[in-house]
Amino acid sequence: MSARVGGTRGQRRGPLRRLAAVVAACCALFAVLLATAAPASAHAALIRTDPADGSVVQTAPQQVVLTFSEGVLLSADSLRVLDPAGANVATGVPGHAAGKDSGSTATVALRTGLGNGTYTVAWKAVSQDSHPVAGAFTFSVGAPSRTTVDLSDQAALGGGAASTLYGVARYFAYGGFALLVGGCVFLSVCWPRGALLRPLQRLVAGGWATLVAATIALIMLRGPYVNGSGLGDAFDLSVMRTQLETRPGAALVSRLLLLAAAAVFLAVLFGSYAKRDDPEERADLAWGLGIGGTVVAVGIAATWAMAEHASVGIQRRLAMPIDVVHLLSMAVWLGGLITLLTALSAPSSAGTVERAAVRRFSAIALTAVTTLVCTGTYQAWRQIGTWRAFTDTSYGRLLLIKIGLVCTLVCIAWFSRKWTQSIGEPAAMAAGSAGKVGRQTTRQTVRAAAGGSDAADGTGTQEPGEDSAGEPGTAEDSESAPGAGATTGTGAPSGVAASSGTDRAAVDPRRMAQLRRQQAARTAAREKKVRDSDPARVALRRSVLAEVGVAVVLLTITTMLTGSQPGRAAEEQKALASAPAAPGASAPATGASQDADLRIPFDTGGPDGKGTADLILSPARAGTAASVHLELTDAAGLPVKAPEVRLAFTLPAQHLGPLPAKVSAFGAGHWIASNVTLPLAGNWQVALTVRTSDIDEVTVTRNVQITS
Repeated sequence: MSARVGGTRGQRRGPLRRLAAVVAACCALFAVLLATAAPASAHAALIRTDPADGSVVQTAPQQVVLTFSEGVLLSADSLRVLDPAGANVATGVPGHAAGKDSGSTATVALRTGLGNGTYTVAWKAVSQDSHPVAGAFTFSVGAPSRTTVDLSDQAALGGGAASTLYGVARYFAYGGFALLVGGCVFLSVCWPRGALLRPLQRLVAGGWATLVAATIALIMLRGPYVNGSGLGDAFDLSVMRTQLETRPGAALVSRLLLLAAAAVFLAVLFGSYAKRDDPEERADLAWGLGIGGTVVAVGIAATWAMAEHASVGIQRRLAMPIDVVHLLSMAVWLGGLITLLTALSAPSSAGTVERAAVRRFSAIALTAVTTLVCTGTYQAWRQIGTWRAFTDTSYGRLLLIKIGLVCTLVCIAWFSRKWTQSIGEPAAMAAGSAGKVGRQTTRQTVRAAAGGSDAADGTGTQEPGEDSAGEPGTAEDSESAPGAGATTGTGAPSGVAASSGTDRAAVDPRRMAQLRRQQAARTAAREKKVRDSDPARVALRRSVLAEVGVAVVLLTITTMLTGSQPGRAAEEQKALASAPAAPGASAPATGASQDADLRIPFDTGGPDGKGTADLILSPARAGTAASVHLELTDAAGLPVKAPEVRLAFTLPAQHLGPLPAKVSAFGAGHWIASNVTLPLAGNWQVALTVRTSDIDEVTVTRNVQITS
């Protein structure tokens, strides 16, 4: 019997274990993708400066002005202007310059009487879509000079442990929002009776708790993420207060307040609404729940739209409401799928979801998917801009993966919709099982009336050829079951034997526990049989499980998209990088050109990982805007299509760097970088990072001489 009990329990927990395995696998995939992903790309690009990068001016400027491709948020330490000795010569608080599009500028006044030499401007800001950006450039007064400035801390912004944890919190925030909204829609519109079931209540309440916890974590991690500082700043109240005064911080606080209202909504949904049997009374309450729930859901979705990609770029007034609709459609579909899967996996004693409820959700899901595709198409056009950006930018490549996953989901949903049309009603499904259980109960009642106590203790005297669940079994099962058989081993009537067994159980707690386990096993077997008696319902549960698995991966890609630079912004940054300097900007110093040519072998360790990098820096002069041409070839001399290439310059003698150079693909195996300015002459170290697959990567260094 113990073997049958364990097996029945395993069958009962099978669907939930499979769901947990899918979720665990998808979370592991998310962790791998997040661990191998680069820090969030800059969404606001620096397009010009005054003085110009690498320029030499004869008169010291009174201020420094930076112009970005979009609006930025500034803090008290957003701009530092460091003299050759490393002292900050900026005065006052950084702010926006006067004039049109002032929000996309940053300026700070300089001390009077600046001496000759090379000055380094270190800047950091927060894009309007909430992502941190940082960088540095140099200009010289009179003539270039040596400098002791170390800018290695600038590279930490948007990376490190704070960035990883911030991305994890964003993922769980999206997941909690989907469970909260989708679960509430399913329980209030499709299956109101399901709001009384504990598994579904725990699911929706868990989504609410996850969103609350993730929002609090985002508030705490906002400071370390933006400032590039340690995790200790997550508990610094002054840092937290500073971030709450920004637009992203205000959006997170608004989300917490709306979640408090969502808690009241859940209390009413699981309480008076679910317990009312009168359709008219329930309809009156449904109107209030519908209006209040819609307001809360739209408000929570707006906290993302007002602080991320939709709030910047072209057509912002149209993009923000469309983004809200997109998020709500995602939540209704994904959250509703998980709620439906939980309802289909619940035991029959908890309540089997009706056919009408499943078909009602199928219609809602079809509407949500259609809306999701329409709004997603608009967002893709707005963020990509050109067809080339699909393959030339990381945002475009992630978007292609997302489109593929959506197509896969739609295909699986087609099968789910097919099974939805074939499922039967729970009452019809359970008719045969209920009849057999009823006949067995009748036999037990007759025996109990005849004086037997086996019905009372829950073991039940079995008919020949039936197992403990009331199903046809083997004689071996009947003989091995406690209390089974028509007579005892001494020939005594079974009723007497059962009665004596009951007396022993009354004084034997282990026997009583065994009887309870046997009864639970029989009940679980009957519930599973009723639940799985309809093949179409079983097939629907499996297809919905597959949908949920793909949807969790889709949510991971969506989270990574929100942390990537949109393709349109990347293309605009390339175009604006070569724009002329602002009026009044000084021209770069001129002189004889001299190129540096490096040949760097590399081996990433993977298949076809060996190759050679030919790097040309022109001109190799300090304080001059140079260009870099980088060509990668494999052992056969063919171009290498590496997924990622990074380049950085360091001057160890002056503790300067690393200064990253942004490279962009120019052709097959060919990358270029423009406006690469190395402020000082000396023996610079070039660090080249090549990644040929998801796990195969190498960084090689070479020295290059930069002349004055």
